[in-house]
Amino acid sequence: MSTTAASISSKYETQQKTTYRILFIIGLCHLLNDSIQSVIPAMFPILEKSMGLTYSQLGMIAFSLNMVSSIMQPVIGMATDKKPFPFALPIGLTSTLFGVLGLAFAPNYKWIIISVLFIGLGSAVFHPEGSRVAYMAAGQRRGLAQSIYQVGGNTGQALAPIITALILVPLGQMGAAWFTAVAAIAVGLLIYIAFWYTGRLQQELIASRPRKQSGAHKNKRISKKVWGALLLVLFLIFARSWYISGMTNFYAFYAIEKYSFSISQSQLFLFAFLVSGALGTFFGGPLADRFGKKKIIFLSMILTVPLSILIPFVPSTIAFIMLVASGFILMSSFSVTVVYAQELVPGKIGTMAGLTVGLAFGMGAIGSIVLGYIADTHGLVNMIILIGFLPLLGLLTLLLPPDETVSEWNK
Repeated sequence: MSTTAASISSKYETQQKTTYRILFIIGLCHLLNDSIQSVIPAMFPILEKSMGLTYSQLGMIAFSLNMVSSIMQPVIGMATDKKPFPFALPIGLTSTLFGVLGLAFAPNYKWIIISVLFIGLGSAVFHPEGSRVAYMAAGQRRGLAQSIYQVGGNTGQALAPIITALILVPLGQMGAAWFTAVAAIAVGLLIYIAFWYTGRLQQELIASRPRKQSGAHKNKRISKKVWGALLLVLFLIFARSWYISGMTNFYAFYAIEKYSFSISQSQLFLFAFLVSGALGTFFGGPLADRFGKKKIIFLSMILTVPLSILIPFVPSTIAFIMLVASGFILMSSFSVTVVYAQELVPGKIGTMAGLTVGLAFGMGAIGSIVLGYIADTHGLVNMIILIGFLPLLGLLTLLLPPDETVSEWNK
């Protein structure tokens, strides 16, 4: 009896340690997955020329990708919360592999849409399950773990301008075929992750038996207080997503118009904004582990406000510096909001990851349409000025319960 108890205790202590090997692998897979996803918008100028697609058709391609990958994320998260399926990760990336292959050889618009749906589905499977793996490997450093995981994805997205310049411009549509190799590497790594995931589930099952027998772990209903806090977190994520979406989709056009930049120069500004955002994502988690999640969420949005408001009115050199600073500060709360939501509703790791990351990107896609309409009707300059005030909504963070209160709710 004592031997069994010691074995359970040993395995439980192992689970409390941060497994950096797994975190770095899942972070790399996130980079590979999101770099593949970034191929689609990067291909728009090429598809416009090779197939004569309209802006509406290009918009529908982007909408199809984002809606499938975002709406399906919480659904898949809910399903795997009830019944974990470790090998969903390599299966999802295999769907992405077929999608990329189809994109490279698609003869017409219809086949591009079908290929994009495969990529979107693969992404929808990967994100909540990848976040769950990061949570399982985190030990006591959940903020750091999510930062390592999320920085991979943000770095992958930031690669879009480089992918366009180095691969897609010289090779055209067929250049997408190179990313089947990227997808294959990700599938191989995720098979390794799936075996680790399976082993960890078995450890958790053994460790949880005494708690189940004592009745310590019963399903709790989500209280009104938790629902209120969760809805507020999602609203803050949406506000951040709309600002990021506005800048990534339209600031390059604004820079061309205001500073008479070439396309390459404007892409450099965008690349700097995205890379600094990826760095901010990495540092935000460890800061939240030390100073608290609510504080980092609040500061990341409020400290962005003066920068985001002033960016449209300053010379190009100062704008570049402000873009780097605002990207770093604002995105420092990206992984933190994911962990905050997961701790609000423990036991629903995949669902919360799907909601905070998946629906955030979905709202970003809708935001692109709304902001595009505002730019068409009220002018691009006015739209860029307007979105600069979105981080002000970060004041609502003051209404969130402190980290200590969230911990007490879960006891």
